[in-house]
Amino acid sequence: MESTTTRQENRPGVLSLHIKERSALFAAYMPFLRNGGIFIPTNKEMQLGEEVFLLLTLMDDPQKIAVQARVVWITPAGANNSRTQGIGVEFVASDVGKQAKDKIETLLGGVLHSSLPTHTM
Repeated sequence: MESTTTRQENRPGVLSLHIKERSALFAAYMPFLRNGGIFIPTNKEMQLGEEVFLLLTLMDDPQKIAVQARVVWITPAGANNSRTQGIGVEFVASDVGKQAKDKIETLLGGVLHSSLPTHTM
């Protein structure tokens, strides 16, 4: 899983995330969010509620999904249980947000409701 962050003054941050394996997608996906969301490993300082623009690449699909999201979860450096530092974002309710959620849930299929640990829960 690779992520990068860029931000310009007075504009939402732009995040890029490429998830290469199904297990990494399971660990990052946040199905408990109404519109779906994903955890992004980053050491950038972000605030709850901050808007971001996410360029998401899933496994072997060369097509990037460009989706608006907002920060709803923060795992700080040094968090309990050696959790990965980063942020969780919820996709903004839109056609593209629904497309991202549906695509992730299709890729995860039967493991979507597994009790295995993830980056957030």
